[in-house]
Amino acid sequence: MAGPSKWTKSFCRARSKMSFMTYYVYVLFCQSETIDSDFYIGSCEDLKNRYKEHLNKEVQTTKKFSKLILIYYEFCLNKTDGIKRENQLKTGFGRGYLKRRLENYFKGIAAVVQR
Repeated sequence: MAGPSKWTKSFCRARSKMSFMTYYVYVLFCQSETIDSDFYIGSCEDLKNRYKEHLNKEVQTTKKFSKLILIYYEFCLNKTDGIKRENQLKTGFGRGYLKRRLENYFKGIAAVVQR
């Protein structure tokens, strides 16, 4: 049985010397009876705390919505990559990606609304 490759050993040594920071990119589905539904795309270090801030109406952009549902998130290893990904998802292509990625979720929502 062969041991770890030379590449694997050097990768593991390099990785053990790096410090990784958790950073999240997330999408909220925002609903209200008086305002059209919309996506909110953001990024943060502490997803649980940030979501609580949204629910407690502490975020200016989302406080006008009565219902906020966390429908998607991605984990990044550093802030720079997280912000880059957030900006990608905010483009037309990125929103299209999210709609395709969450296609079955939205089909389920539509079925519930039609009942």
